[in-house]
Amino acid sequence: MTASLPPRQTCPPGLCTCGLERLLETPGADTRILLLTRPEEKRLIERLENLQSLADLEKVQQRMFEQLGIRLSIAPGFNEVRSMRGIAIQIDELPGLCRKTRQAIPAAIRRGLEKRPEIAYRLLDAHDLFRDS
Repeated sequence: MTASLPPRQTCPPGLCTCGLERLLETPGADTRILLLTRPEEKRLIERLENLQSLADLEKVQQRMFEQLGIRLSIAPGFNEVRSMRGIAIQIDELPGLCRKTRQAIPAAIRRGLEKRPEIAYRLLDAHDLFRDS
């Protein structure tokens, strides 16, 4: 017995490049991203804005992959990191992930890092950015 997925509001045609139609038409496709409904997306964004530690951020990254299939990588950018904008946040291409959500997740992470800069420092330290200081 298969559980049906909750209905998810589709993007207007031509405005989004999420590829939701292709995802639904492909048999055997990974449909975990369809579990990210609008209320769940708001909860995820709120959770990312209220990070407590680097371990908490890594736990959320892992849960996003396990539950939704979203691969998220966070690392210092190629140039100097003078602000939270210098931290590179990449989301791998995923059919069904809305363009707005793809932009909202990194923005929420940056807001969370701005609230708690010590998380950003731990992230930079984990990538050996402070090795010469």
